Amino acid sequence: MKNIGQNILVASLGGALTLLGAHFLMDKEVIREVVVNQTPPVQQVSTPALSTPDFRSAAEQSLNAVVHIKTKSFKTTAPVYDPFQNFFFGPQQRAPRQQEVAASGSGVILESDGYIVTNNHVINGASEIEVTLNDKRTFKAEIIGSDPSTDIALLKIDGEALPYINAGNSDQIQVGEWVLAVGNPFNLTSTVTAGIVSAKARNINILQEQFAIESFIQTDAAVNPGNSGGALVNANGELIGINTAIASNTGSYAGYSFAVPINMVKKVTKDLMEYGRVQRAFIGVVIQEVNDELAEELNLNALKGVYVSDLAEDGAAEDAGIEKGDIITHVGNIEVNSVPSLQEQIGRFSPGDQVTISLLRDNKVMTKTLTLRNKNGNTEKIVKEKTILGAAFGEVSDELKEKLNIKSGVQILDIGSGKLMRERMPEGFVITHVDKEPIQSVKELDETLSSKKGGVLIEGVFPNGSKGYYAFGLE
Repeated sequence: MKNIGQNILVASLGGALTLLGAHFLMDKEVIREVVVNQTPPVQQVSTPALSTPDFRSAAEQSLNAVVHIKTKSFKTTAPVYDPFQNFFFGPQQRAPRQQEVAASGSGVILESDGYIVTNNHVINGASEIEVTLNDKRTFKAEIIGSDPSTDIALLKIDGEALPYINAGNSDQIQVGEWVLAVGNPFNLTSTVTAGIVSAKARNINILQEQFAIESFIQTDAAVNPGNSGGALVNANGELIGINTAIASNTGSYAGYSFAVPINMVKKVTKDLMEYGRVQRAFIGVVIQEVNDELAEELNLNALKGVYVSDLAEDGAAEDAGIEKGDIITHVGNIEVNSVPSLQEQIGRFSPGDQVTISLLRDNKVMTKTLTLRNKNGNTEKIVKEKTILGAAFGEVSDELKEKLNIKSGVQILDIGSGKLMRERMPEGFVITHVDKEPIQSVKELDETLSSKKGGVLIEGVFPNGSKGYYAFGLE
């Protein structure tokens, strides 16, 4: 009995241990299964929503200061040959026809008293200019002056407390920056389009003047015919350029537009207000881009700056010690890496101004101080004298008289927008006679023309020495 009891006790203990072990193993399996199959919690990451630019404030600040410009001009057309008239009535004497031409563009109010900037090509040859504000008021405009070299013109209307746009700093704009183009394309008034700055200091060879300055701001804001003279503004509503041209094979917007930088515009309009013409400064150098080939030839360390390939005799650069082969890198503290950018920086100064030029010579940095000059090689300001012909004239130097073999005359310095422009008389032409009467001075020219009515014959000499004759009627 004792042995039997011990066996039963041992069996009972063994069973209990077996059950306990099985339970332990089952718990372990469950735990492992839970651990293996458990999915880690998903973290909710909050990503900020992409912000879109808001141009409402910039548009509101600029819309009321952009105006619609309408012009009227007259185009002379050749007489139409009519074979039936000739057959029945013989050859007919037909006078050229004057055809009225209407055009339109945009402009920007610069000051509250009515000064408006636009493009020269918008008002070129216009006999009548009408300006319509955004509030639908209309004014007759007077041309204060124009500058074909930058395609900028300044108008004036009789208004007070007019809305205007604050000017920004075009040197500070960056490629990729948002901009708005505000104007009147296709006679659709008060139109705003948006884009970015695509490039700076862009030259597209659109201005055909001898001393043209093209250093455009390139954008992809939609600009079409009628936008010319309108505003290019930044996201703060500041004026940074005047829209001037588009790159297109069709004449309409195709992706790129170009604007004159406002820093250049400020210089031009200031001169037109004060002198009636732009006081253009010259450094006296012939320059070219620095490319791979030139850098290798000159053993340059970098493709920076503008190469001086030649100098004007007794010019500002030569007198300051600049030499052929120098590489101009800065005007003041502004870096220049292309011909347009150098022209733009120098174009902001006037004859007589001093500028500091940084340059490389044999890969060594040096600076030179220049006193800039006008195209005649001196530092004098040329003031536009208003005459009946609407142009600016200057006295003829003894040297020029000897060169052209003339005894007297007055030279056209600025063709303006009057009668001589419509007759396509060029700048530089020297008027020697009016109706066979010799002309000695600007005053005498004005007095002679003021005393005449009807048609006049003007004789003169072109800069190349050939003679020229113009006959037209005085209004």
